[in-house]
Amino acid sequence: MTTAPAPRRGALALLAATQLLLIMDTAIVNVALPSVGEHLATGSADLSWVANAYLITFGGLLLLGGRIADLLGHRRVFLGGLGLLAVASAAGGLAPGADALVAARAAQGVGAALAAAAAFALLLLLFPDGPARHRALGAFAAMGGLGGVLGTVLGGVVTDLLGWRSTFWLNVLLAAVLAVLALLVLDRRTGPVRHGGFDLAGALTATAGIGLVAYALVGAADAGWLSARTLGAGGAGLALLPVFTAVEARAAAPLVPPSVLARPALRLSNTLAALAQTTLFPMFFLVSLYLQNVLGYPPLGGGLGLLPLSLVVVAVAPQTGRLIFRIGLHRTMTLGFVLLCAGTLWLALALTPDGGFASTVLAPSLLLGAALPLVVVTTNVAATAEAAAEETGLASGLVNTSQQFGSVLGLAVLVAVATSRSEAVDAARAAAETSGYRAALLTGAAFAAAAALLSVRLHPQRRVPEASPGHRVPDRR
Repeated sequence: MTTAPAPRRGALALLAATQLLLIMDTAIVNVALPSVGEHLATGSADLSWVANAYLITFGGLLLLGGRIADLLGHRRVFLGGLGLLAVASAAGGLAPGADALVAARAAQGVGAALAAAAAFALLLLLFPDGPARHRALGAFAAMGGLGGVLGTVLGGVVTDLLGWRSTFWLNVLLAAVLAVLALLVLDRRTGPVRHGGFDLAGALTATAGIGLVAYALVGAADAGWLSARTLGAGGAGLALLPVFTAVEARAAAPLVPPSVLARPALRLSNTLAALAQTTLFPMFFLVSLYLQNVLGYPPLGGGLGLLPLSLVVVAVAPQTGRLIFRIGLHRTMTLGFVLLCAGTLWLALALTPDGGFASTVLAPSLLLGAALPLVVVTTNVAATAEAAAEETGLASGLVNTSQQFGSVLGLAVLVAVATSRSEAVDAARAAAETSGYRAALLTGAAFAAAAALLSVRLHPQRRVPEASPGHRVPDRR
């Protein structure tokens, strides 16, 4: 396996750094939320929407952002997303009250969706299917794992030293640096890879449907699963999805061609990508809560407790491509989900009210660190293996949407399980909270076990690019 040329290595470093920024942003703001509430005199309900507004727009617009990138050019949309993220972050840093901050976070989510979808599509175009793409996706997975911990650590340090507004200004600085590097590193010849009209009806129904479902999921923890708000938004969002399917069947230039959705491997791989995040994303959150609420660690200590896991991710991710080459894609994926199930189950059973980090969290977290890149890289490879050049933005939007909704669904379900179990146990606070975290992690292990069984059925077909005189992989968007 040869090393990627220097220009592509530079582009990969830029795109991986963007992934790091987008994941880190969520963690930084979450750590700063208590300070935000204290400074703006905001209640917990309003405060939760500082995080939720970002998740809703981010998840709801990924699919549309990917298709816009196919139409307008991936480099152009990538730069536009970073620019919007920087402007919205500045608005958050200047926000006079909670309402303005929530609006800024929603705009941040729009910018993040555009940047994330375009960045992933650029990676697919720069690295054709094969070992080079596997290594590139490994770098993405490593940066994602590192971003969550780095965001938690930086969030605690920056908030303590400079105040919560500084976390937004940090975003402005980093997004501006990435945009300047993008102008220098990414190929200027970035015309559209897909021509034709824009499916406005499909865009509206898809975005509204996905956004409403996201709104219902992230609001369920506050309003309740059976509340009128949750059921109404969720029902409306689900009702729009078949409308979207009908619109796509009749559209001249559909947002998502029915022939793409008809691919069994694509549907299954996106389902597995969602299931992976349903377990992984809330696991980070629950471990951090256990370290702080039960073991008494400060926020910074809670973040550092996840550092060994992240170091394992960084070490294993670059080796994932070699493992795929040796034992095959679906075997590597199944191995990853088995390790994810085993690590989550081990962690759940190890938690005790009077334990310590070394005796409860450390060993299973190392196993989870090995599992994370295996499932993330393999599901991304499978979800994009059949994508043609003109479908890279679409493939990016689909798998990013699947992962985002897996994260939102997992967090909503597992936090609800943890809360209901904690309240049901009549014991000391630490014992009750530990029982809740254990029940939530056992639920996550069940999701991972289901994914392991499903992964055995996955056999994606590689799409071989057509050779033509004008075919230039490095010059694509």
